[in-house]
Amino acid sequence: MSEHITTVAGVAVDTRHWIGGERVASTETFTDVSPIDGSVLGEIARGTTPEAAAAVAAAKAAFPAWAATPPAERARILHTIADGVERRLEELAVVETADNGALLRSHRRGVMPRVAHNFRFFADWLLRLGHEDFDTRGHTNHVSWDPAGPCVLITPWNAPLMLATWKVAPALAAGDTVVLKPAEWSPLTASLLADIAAEAGLPAGVLNVVQGYGSEIGDALTSHPDVRRISFTGSVPTARRIASSAAANLTPLSLELGGKSPLLVFADADLDLAVDLAVEQYDNAGQVCLAATRILVEETVAEEFTRRFVDKASRLRQGDPRDETTDVGPNIHLRQLEKIDGFVRRALAAGARAVIGGHRGEGRYYAPTLLTDVAQDSEIVQEEVFGPVLTLQTFIDEDEAVRLANDTRFGLAATVATGDAERAGRVTAQLVAGTVWVNCFFVRDLQAPFGGSRHSGVGREGGTWSFDFYCDLKNTVTAPKGWKDHG
Repeated sequence: MSEHITTVAGVAVDTRHWIGGERVASTETFTDVSPIDGSVLGEIARGTTPEAAAAVAAAKAAFPAWAATPPAERARILHTIADGVERRLEELAVVETADNGALLRSHRRGVMPRVAHNFRFFADWLLRLGHEDFDTRGHTNHVSWDPAGPCVLITPWNAPLMLATWKVAPALAAGDTVVLKPAEWSPLTASLLADIAAEAGLPAGVLNVVQGYGSEIGDALTSHPDVRRISFTGSVPTARRIASSAAANLTPLSLELGGKSPLLVFADADLDLAVDLAVEQYDNAGQVCLAATRILVEETVAEEFTRRFVDKASRLRQGDPRDETTDVGPNIHLRQLEKIDGFVRRALAAGARAVIGGHRGEGRYYAPTLLTDVAQDSEIVQEEVFGPVLTLQTFIDEDEAVRLANDTRFGLAATVATGDAERAGRVTAQLVAGTVWVNCFFVRDLQAPFGGSRHSGVGREGGTWSFDFYCDLKNTVTAPKGWKDHG
């Protein structure tokens, strides 16, 4: 077997870049380690400025032909990619579990089927984009959705393939070409996606995958003058760097960033439902940007809510994510684990109390944690931890609940548990968030706009909003007369 092939859970994965329809090696590599047990998964090609330039050049060269490809043909190829994802669903699931530590049962039943759905949804949405003409004093206005050009898509490690295809699928559907830069802590399924896309007949250069470690390749991609769109999911500091890098070329950005989302539990809520929603925030070991990590409970039911929460959370099983009975897996990296532990230790030193958890486990595992006695202006309440750590605060009335909920620099999501429909309407109207769930969590329809407010992001993607971003919209206005008779 080639030195550039690594075998993960019995699946062969090429560790080189995918540029212009070919595998490309680098002179340097970086080590990819499994968060499950610290084992080495492979040595990954480490791209720098030359690989970034080559990938953008390949995307630029492939763009005219792909942009001119009829929408129906682009849609057909995207559906064929979805077919390939479904055929290799088990391989994708086991590789991604090894690479990022998320539950294998979730990858099999939810995540990888959603990857295929991403391609099918945007393929179908492309064919139903509105092209209605309208009249202005006898002049005809015709709006067209023109492909924008090469796109750089930079994706995170917490749901690598699903979050990558949220971007790749609409960009390809729109007629753009793509340079995908996956997160260095979980790069493997992006390489498999390149194989699947090539097998589906996607022309060379339309999708390119470059891997890297550190800021050099990211800076080279986001500052490139031939890049027409940049979409990034990740941290606020990295987003600032990307925005600065893109500024010279005025490259449009879509940024989906961090969150510090609240879960508001009112006394009239179904408490069992509210507890279920709260415990669900430990999903993916708390490594979910949308997670409602700040639990705000009406004072009169706080004691009973806490008792039920502890009872349910204490039954969660933490361990190997490949085990069907595991509920909470490891955190992605030792560096992330140290960050999580630092947040908790500082909170405890400042007077917080750990109702459950509050400590590291073995390896890369952190115990599901609930902290109380936390101040609103404290670090643990204001900053994103990105681990299985929740805080609990109480409120007296609606006004205080809304004030506490909105009192951070973030605005990605919010969840409300209440039995009063009128209250739900009043509260959700006042919450600063890109998505609000009422008596539910993480119900995500690709037709809906997705993104954050404040420091949680810039722009929206999903449905028509994705095509708004990945296309240049053109309005052609035609006078009612002036045509020559060529008869």
